[in-house]
Amino acid sequence: MTRVLVVDDEPQIVRALVINLKARQYEVDAAPDGATALQLAAARHPDVVLLDLGLPDMDGVEVIRGLRGWTRVPILVLSARHTSDEKVEALDAGADDYVTKPFGMDELLARLRASVRRAEPVGQDGGAEDIALVETAGFTVDLAAKKVHRSGRDVRLTPTEWHLLEVLVRNSGRLVSQKQLLQEVWGPSYGTETNYLRVYMAQLRRKLEADPSHPRHFVTEPGMGYRFERG
Repeated sequence: MTRVLVVDDEPQIVRALVINLKARQYEVDAAPDGATALQLAAARHPDVVLLDLGLPDMDGVEVIRGLRGWTRVPILVLSARHTSDEKVEALDAGADDYVTKPFGMDELLARLRASVRRAEPVGQDGGAEDIALVETAGFTVDLAAKKVHRSGRDVRLTPTEWHLLEVLVRNSGRLVSQKQLLQEVWGPSYGTETNYLRVYMAQLRRKLEADPSHPRHFVTEPGMGYRFERG
């Protein structure tokens, strides 16, 4: 059965969605705020997320970014916000589709089915599995909670250090080019500032490697890029 995570703080909308989805044989989890949504997503691994942007504890765009740190699950935004800027922000953050409130249930369900269909080949063809927790011998990266633990304690990372770590961990075992890292972490106008990478990789190694001068997990491929190795 397809599992849907409904994220909305309006009880009547949640109730209507749950009734309609369960009637069509979907399994449904519901979250009234962003923090609960991120916890449920990590614990229950939904097949699709229906997300309201106006949540009481954080903006829905933050939830999208939190999910995209570790999963490619389809995200269908439901929002009363009508401006194109807000739609673009949600889509740029990683949403797959956008439905404006009030919406027709038939249209919403059709879009939900389409989102699930588009995502299916990834799992069926043996693509990368969504992993929220990545463990190495020396530290653990919790992509859902955006935390790193080492020797039983949280490691404090700057936002840039975290973003760099996140990109590398999501591509575990694969070479990530210098240009790709620069553009994903610093933005599309960056591509040649390799000194940025040297500085921040040194900081990550200092905080997470047992022997920063002989890194085991953050490997440099000279002139090409970097690779994260769990072993």
